[in-house]
Amino acid sequence: VQLVESGGGLVQAGGSLRLSCAASGFTFDDYAIGWFRQAPGKEREGVSYISSGGSRYYTDSVKGRFTISSDNAKNTVYLQMNSLKPEDTAVYYCAADPTKMEGESLLYIGMDYWGKGTLVTVSS
Repeated sequence: VQLVESGGGLVQAGGSLRLSCAASGFTFDDYAIGWFRQAPGKEREGVSYISSGGSRYYTDSVKGRFTISSDNAKNTVYLQMNSLKPEDTAVYYCAADPTKMEGESLLYIGMDYWGKGTLVTVSS
């Protein structure tokens, strides 16, 4: 399993970024895949994921601002981040798991496979 993130960078508060995660080495449709983040000095936090069944889940702090999507033909998952806030500053990790679990709990449990991360910095 290989997960490669891209799209991070520096943006002003209120701005937008789109993260991409190119996946390989597994059957994309059979896995849950999503995004986690870790801010300096803080624990890792689940942001959003798409279940193997196609449902989308978000942590409360990003609902209405972030949108997760996927292009199964390209084995790529995206995270469109709008109305960014300084507290969104973190390293964002793409993650995948063969679980059939549904629901927000997976955002707290974590996943089996991880990318190396991409840094998002939101300036005030």
